Amino acid sequence: MSDIFREVDEDLRRDRAEHLFKKYGGAMIAAAVLVVAGTGGYSFWRHWQAQKKQEQTAALVTAISQSGQGPEKGVDALAAFAGSADPSLAAIAQFNAAALMIRQGKGTDAATVYDGIAGNAAVPAQYRDLATLMGVMQRADSGDPAQLTAKLQPLTADTSPWRFSARELTAMLAARAGDTEKARTLYKQLADDQQAPSGVRGRAADLASLYGKG
Repeated sequence: MSDIFREVDEDLRRDRAEHLFKKYGGAMIAAAVLVVAGTGGYSFWRHWQAQKKQEQTAALVTAISQSGQGPEKGVDALAAFAGSADPSLAAIAQFNAAALMIRQGKGTDAATVYDGIAGNAAVPAQYRDLATLMGVMQRADSGDPAQLTAKLQPLTADTSPWRFSARELTAMLAARAGDTEKARTLYKQLADDQQAPSGVRGRAADLASLYGKG
């Protein structure tokens, strides 16, 4: 295409505009039409996506509101919505459904829902990591501490938005496994971390002191 326009420029300077239009006009008009059509098509696609997102968000709010008629009804409505929704909105619905299950005392079922979110590559990474964290929380009292700690390890990195909760949970699992020295060290690190939320620092300081006395 650049060669065409270069030749157009040269021939125009030689006053051969009419000849050039006959030679290249069709291709130039076709290219222009494609650009306009492409721009218009993209604008339409964006508008359609925004409209679809608005409709799905409204449907999600409706599904969440069903929990007012009872947790089971809310879980069913959220599961139905998640089955055909955008992955991000489906994940939000599943988080809400898991929360309702926990309220019903169905922590094992909730953990399974979290596992599904965590294993869905179409869901944003932060949602998957949060689901991993929540799944470990539901199993913290009964699951294998070593396996659960391994799941949490990537979430304890400095770049993770969930690092403070993941580190606190890792310390708790260490204590459950009988490694009170590791638990004390982790709690002390959290207590001294000025970037950690104040609630986490307060709990960590108390527990570091407790395990320090052991």
